[in-house]
Amino acid sequence: MRRRLVVLALVLLAPALASAEITVPPGFRVQTYVSGEGFDSSQERGARGVPSVSTLAFDPAGVLYLARTGRRYIAPGGEIEDIWPVYRIPVGGARFTPRTEKQFFYGPPLANPQIGLVRGERELFVTTYDRDRKIGVLYRFVDGRAELFAGGRPDAGAPPLLRQPEGVALDPGGGLFVADRLEGAVVRLDGSGRLAARRHVEVLRPRALAVDRDGALWVGADGTAEAPWQQQAEGQIWRVSPEGVPRLVLQGPIPQAIALSPGGNLLVADRHAGHLFIVTPDGARIDFIRFTDGDAPRSLAVAPVTPATERAGIAGQLFVVVIKGSAWPVNEILRLSGSIDDFVRERRPRTP
Repeated sequence: MRRRLVVLALVLLAPALASAEITVPPGFRVQTYVSGEGFDSSQERGARGVPSVSTLAFDPAGVLYLARTGRRYIAPGGEIEDIWPVYRIPVGGARFTPRTEKQFFYGPPLANPQIGLVRGERELFVTTYDRDRKIGVLYRFVDGRAELFAGGRPDAGAPPLLRQPEGVALDPGGGLFVADRLEGAVVRLDGSGRLAARRHVEVLRPRALAVDRDGALWVGADGTAEAPWQQQAEGQIWRVSPEGVPRLVLQGPIPQAIALSPGGNLLVADRHAGHLFIVTPDGARIDFIRFTDGDAPRSLAVAPVTPATERAGIAGQLFVVVIKGSAWPVNEILRLSGSIDDFVRERRPRTP
């Protein structure tokens, strides 16, 4: 039976923050990995955290990349259209203020950036989106330098390659999958960024992508939601075989973010319900972690299992971007220590 733990969020590089009530399984521990102060403009809230980030990814060395996302959806009174930085967080986490945040900037600021993934040792891929022109770009960062990899303004008379690129996943062959939410399709690129398939699979408003160890593509889609936070809507989770055949695994929750455990189990952030759940490769759903007191998961990533991350003690661990107390302008990144795949094995029904 699961037990309810009221966990005091611990800062790795700073004093402890305010407590957050999180229901976690036995054997899991929660720490604050990235936070900050001075970014919340509300005097009443005074919430701690870093500027609003909705995507993150690790490189093989355990370095964490975050993107400060701007306006990608219709949100009256919400985030504005502007250029925002990409952050590079060293192993061990960080805490910063408006005065010190520049120490963590990586590369040039971009229009409404979202972190895609890290390919190999050094290539960071970031998507951007021009809301008014409906043109998107996939950038490739190497050592802090950004270059156009795919998309951008097309030749006269040609349609844009990308309109609203969101999540990115690595094709086992070295290419990339890119979710184009506006087009309702996942675009497939080869390893150099050339178009391999404009509509590799068609899904209603795809946004989050992940490729499992069997080569299957998982797609988290907003479905009928005009914006990810819309309440009266149904999201979808699809699993696309290596041959390109899609299968609807789950309908209902809107997957704010997805990530794969080392064992191939899909972790799903459900911002509306304030919890994380797991979907196994055969489609079984398992409840995992629940947030209370207005906290909600916004994004997540699993640290890769490499010699460097094993030395750092973070290999295979889950990292979650959390909106604390409904204060969406600032977020914290929590580290959840424990074996996700052992948890799944213990919760799966036993067969005779």
